Parts: sequence; structure tokens; C-alpha cells
Amino acid sequence: MKKYLVIGNPIKHSLSPDLHNYWIKQNHINAVYEKKKIDNNELESLILEIKQENINGVNVTVPFKNVIIPYLDALSDEAKKTQSVNTIYLKNKKVIGHNTDIEGFEAAIKKINFDFNNKKIFILGAGGVVPSIIYASFRMGSSEIFVSNRTKSKAEKIKNIFNNVHIVDWGNIPNFDVIINATSLGLSKDDKINLDFSKVGKNKLFYDVIYNPSETNFLNTGKKLGNIFENGKLMFIYQAFSAFKLWHDIEPIINSKSMKLLD
Repeated sequence: MKKYLVIGNPIKHSLSPDLHNYWIKQNHINAVYEKKKIDNNELESLILEIKQENINGVNVTVPFKNVIIPYLDALSDEAKKTQSVNTIYLKNKKVIGHNTDIEGFEAAIKKINFDFNNKKIFILGAGGVVPSIIYASFRMGSSEIFVSNRTKSKAEKIKNIFNNVHIVDWGNIPNFDVIINATSLGLSKDDKINLDFSKVGKNKLFYDVIYNPSETNFLNTGKKLGNIFENGKLMFIYQAFSAFKLWHDIEPIINSKSMKLLD
């Protein structure tokens, strides 16, 4: 039986196993997908397990999307350009790091029919998924991208990858068409992003990378102010779709049943 994992810390909230195991069953694949909480000092042994084919594929989430890179043998173009890895597989005895977050985000935005062309994007956070969102946003035609993080030095590091983004002090809100919460604020229902959005206007897109819970305080604020709002569920499904296809060479079906697994 093949074994697949999602690693992170924390990992309890992840619904990846629900989705992947549903698709595994649907496609009669002899495999299992589990979640595992690990620490930095376990990354090396994890890669060894992949090389020994005890583990056949891994999804990577917070906080390992960047720190896992030195342990890998090679990166796909997408992972190289973003310095972010969320999917790992073995090819020709080499452990490869890939990034399906880019495809996931693009597919999600296209699905809700929101046009990013010539739009100003304001991203909150500077974690592992942010470079993927920036890369995808530019690819979809965004005119300007602003990044703000509570620890400014972390946001500044984003400029090492994309020197054309603007870094904004936390608390300042530039004029934007789309605002994206890419922080972990919202994983707990009590989490609040203490920023004043009262003057941002209406019909902007409030997007939260978080999909569990389905409506964070951030999205609720956007909704109350008369804005479009969307959680990270579609992005999550489409990045999982790409990882599944990569590992199993099968395109899983995205239907109401697979969507409901994430409610």
C-alpha cells in the first residue's frame, strides 16, 4: 500500500486527508493519506523515508514550505521561482519539490469569475504561500501588489523573490481592489485582524486563504462592508487536484461530494 502525508505544525485543522482519501477510494487506488505534525529536526529523516519509498508523496504546509527546500534534490520551475514547496515526489531516485499553490489560486480566482487584470492586490502576511499568490496574481495581470506583515522584516524578504512588490507598514491600508489574508489569523474563531477597513469602499474582493473555518472574522468584516468575499476552499481543492494528478497520473473529479468534505 502506498503512503502519502501532509506535514505541518499545527496540522490538526488540515482536511487534506478527507479529500485525498475520498479521491483514492473513488479511483480504487491502494493507498492511504495521513496528516503528521512534525518539527524542523524531523525534515531530514522524512526526506530519507521518501528516498527509501516508505512514503510516496508529501504535501507541505505551514511552516515548512521554505525551510524544507535545502533537504530536496531538485525544484520544479514553479517552486524555484517562488522559493516555496507544497508538494514532494520521487522521480529517478531524486526527491523533487513542486508548487501547486500557484495553479490552485489561479483556478480558484477564475472559478469565481473575478478579473485580476490591472487590479491592485493587497496581501496580509509573508508566509510560505504568499510568493505563490504574488506569482499567480502577476500572471493574471495584476498591476500592483502590496504586502504587509506584522513583522516587517519578514515582508522585506519577499522582495528578494519579487523586487517589484511594495512593502507596507502593518496598520496602513493602501488603495486596493483585492485584499488577501494569508496570515494564520482566522484559524481560531476568536482571531481578529485588528485593521480598520471601514473606509475601503464596496465591491472589493476580500479573500482568505483559510478554508476551515469557512467564514473567518476577516471575511465577515468584508461582507458587512458590502464586499465580495471568498474563502480558500477552492484554492485548497485545486492545489490538491494538481498534487493528486502528479502523484497518481489521474485527474480526480471535483463535485459536490468532494466540496462538502471541506464544510
